[in-house]
Amino acid sequence: MGSTGATGNALLQSLLNLGTPVRALTRTPHKPIPGIAGARQTPVEVQYADATDPHSLAAAFKDAGQLFLSMANSPAQVELETRVIDIAAHAGIGHIVKVSAPAAEPDSPVAVSRGHHAVEEHLRASGLTHTILRPYAFMQNLLRLAPSVAQGVILGTTGDAPFNYIDCRDIGDVAAAALTSPGIAGGTYTLTGPEAVSYPELASRLTALTGHRIRYVNLTPNELRDDLIHRAHMPTWLADHVTEIQQLAVARPETPTTAVTDILGRPPRTLDAFLDEHHTRFRR
Repeated sequence: MGSTGATGNALLQSLLNLGTPVRALTRTPHKPIPGIAGARQTPVEVQYADATDPHSLAAAFKDAGQLFLSMANSPAQVELETRVIDIAAHAGIGHIVKVSAPAAEPDSPVAVSRGHHAVEEHLRASGLTHTILRPYAFMQNLLRLAPSVAQGVILGTTGDAPFNYIDCRDIGDVAAAALTSPGIAGGTYTLTGPEAVSYPELASRLTALTGHRIRYVNLTPNELRDDLIHRAHMPTWLADHVTEIQQLAVARPETPTTAVTDILGRPPRTLDAFLDEHHTRFRR
């Protein structure tokens, strides 16, 4: 599930590279799924499925042995993901790889992380073999900063606190390993890139990359929340989430883990390589 999203599509590419048969589930099967048009040796089976439609899930899970569960954060996430788990168990799926979040704790200061904890607990109670992936901030989400970077500014509420970043392609590779390597299945893995980088440092790197000055402006949490709602037109719950995860980085300084290297036998992709790959997106 999530074959058109950043992590799900990255997993799809990883499985194709491994020659692993895969069924890509999508709510819009009439639209092309990125990256599968040239898949000849391992054709991808594309099937409709919607987490709000139990019948579609039961049909999509038929004869499948494993499930990758990655859904966009939303206020309905706990309800939808627990439903998916129940239907998957009834359909005979034996192993679920779930994308969760850091600080997935019952008393987490981040509401979305509390939701992920509830789903993790439901998954444990299901009796299914399960692998939990807890990635930190996606490098791909930095592309959303491009409009403000073009104006020479990055807004946040983290001060000098560093952020863990990870390339979604590394998450996809780890998920593929969990689905194809029995020794990895069943664990809980916190995934990061090789370094934690603060917003002021990110601004400095983008300044060097683009050739124009980019500065970081530190706001109060309320100022950032209001800006996200009124200027960026985020729904209130999402603005709250962004503000909460930034404040969590201040309260709990982030440091990289070695999980990606331990699982894949290679270092994770670097932030500098990602920024260089997408440098045109950040230029004026």
